Amino acid sequence: MGNERPGGRTWLDAKKKVSGGSKHSYGQPTARNWQAGIVRIFGKGRHRPSASWRQATDRAFTLIGDGRYEDAGALLTRAADLEPWLSESWFNLALLHKFRHDWEQARAAGLRAVALLDRDTGAPDWWNVGIAATALQDWPLARRAWQAYGLRVPGPPNDSGEPVGMDLGSAAVRLSPEGEAEVVWGRRLDPARIEVLSIPLPSSGRRWGEVVLHDGVPHGERTTAAGHTYPVFDEIELWAPSPVPTWVVLLEAGTEADRDALEQLAADAGFAAEDWSSSVRLLCRMCSESRMPSDEGDGEHLDPHDHSEPGHPGPLGHRTDGQLWVPERECGLAAPASLVRGLLDGWVADSPDSRDWRDLEEVC
Repeated sequence: MGNERPGGRTWLDAKKKVSGGSKHSYGQPTARNWQAGIVRIFGKGRHRPSASWRQATDRAFTLIGDGRYEDAGALLTRAADLEPWLSESWFNLALLHKFRHDWEQARAAGLRAVALLDRDTGAPDWWNVGIAATALQDWPLARRAWQAYGLRVPGPPNDSGEPVGMDLGSAAVRLSPEGEAEVVWGRRLDPARIEVLSIPLPSSGRRWGEVVLHDGVPHGERTTAAGHTYPVFDEIELWAPSPVPTWVVLLEAGTEADRDALEQLAADAGFAAEDWSSSVRLLCRMCSESRMPSDEGDGEHLDPHDHSEPGHPGPLGHRTDGQLWVPERECGLAAPASLVRGLLDGWVADSPDSRDWRDLEEVC
């Protein structure tokens, strides 16, 4: 689980075992490049956009980088008026509306962009349409967008329901990328949504089991010892909240097996426990957005990019000097209030000589 902040500060990063990874590349949209020279419209060659269009567009993206979306919108609207036949005009407007979370406008501009495309599959315009449609729960359009991009969507051709069974495996998602950023593991429901399977730290404002809408282009990767590579996507917004609260508790776990027993007990009950003392590391922003190894919480090697402090249990450090086990563990629990104390008491009852807990607190 991770915490990442701008300006070179450290980011937290989750390391948890995952499944469904691939040694092969994963599908993702590519950037549009209107500067390639000649564009084609309705099968005919057209010269690249006018200088006025390029100047307005370049200035607009500078403003977007500064967070000045209203001013950028005026320039991109002007660019679309100058070159309404150019799909990039509408692609850029759709992108701006996505940044603003204005999904109705993002869908409308995205549909104008794809109407002007001169290729059948693989255009990132369709990916943005898919994100907007997913945000709006416009499932017929979402299915159409993923198929037009070139992805296989299970179900009959006339299926208009929510796309399920796309089997996209695991991925990491950077929660609250513009704030108390944190990288956690999750299960991809479709190309635009991830169900959070780690227990996020309370600073992220997110819970285990929540579904977040995420962007299409990864910012970073995580690799495992088995050679699998997983993308790190940026959260756009919360898509579906979780009713399950997050708790923090201090454990006395004599061995790793004692710690593992609590995690298994919670999983068997349909919820989750996570040893934050071993699953959390601090990374600088550059490391977080690059390809990083994930030791999956086993603590078997010292990651030179980990900026945590050894010997300090809790979210500021997950390893100890000499790799010695520290019985006091800071643990995150995702479980209903009616169940959480019973889980902990049952865990202690199974081995009272090596287990104890204290200071249980609901934190999110």
